[in-house]
Amino acid sequence: MQSEPPQSWSASFDLVGTPVKGELTLSSPLGSSLATVQWSPDGVVLIQSGQTRQFSSMDHLTSELGGGALPVVALFEWLGGRQAPDSGWDADLSRFDEGRILASRNAPLPVAELRLIIEP
Repeated sequence: MQSEPPQSWSASFDLVGTPVKGELTLSSPLGSSLATVQWSPDGVVLIQSGQTRQFSSMDHLTSELGGGALPVVALFEWLGGRQAPDSGWDADLSRFDEGRILASRNAPLPVAELRLIIEP
């Protein structure tokens, strides 16, 4: 994410489900669990450091935690090798067959870049 000072994060993730109902588990590069997010039409639950927080939507959660909404629906499309043109993000899928996806967002601020490495 482009900010002052610049910020970057590295994490691995497991994603199951669909854009409507699913679960995302984030882990540190060393394998420690950082957070689990569960979503359904009823809302979103964040489980982090033994605490549970509820949000009305994934956009609300990601905006509050990361400074900008992450494209959850688009993420499912990209992981399937498909573009998601209405997401507000530009995805470079030219290296998808190598397990690499680069997505960027210029607006709204902050500018953000998402680099995904897919492991079988």
